[in-house]
Amino acid sequence: MSLTPPTDAELDVMIRARLASIGIDLDQLPAGTAADPETGSPGRDTALAGLRSFVRTTIVPLAAYQFAVTGPDADKAALAQQVSPPSLFPSIDIKRQAR
Repeated sequence: MSLTPPTDAELDVMIRARLASIGIDLDQLPAGTAADPETGSPGRDTALAGLRSFVRTTIVPLAAYQFAVTGPDADKAALAQQVSPPSLFPSIDIKRQAR
């Protein structure tokens, strides 16, 4: 069974939720596609269209990336540092703080 690509409305919900989780409210942008003449901020619809395009074209290739498992030992050691996903910023490591 193949996956059905998400609709614009579904992507908008995901994008808004992810941005809200880091404190960004797209409703602060001017409605529509026209930029705010005073600040130059893009319109809400323009910002969402750009973010939808980013999600559709970037997330899948990034998720499919695999680190090389062959090659010189020096390369393997350098790549081993990158295998774990980065922490969210700001990073709060409870285990490290308890020491």
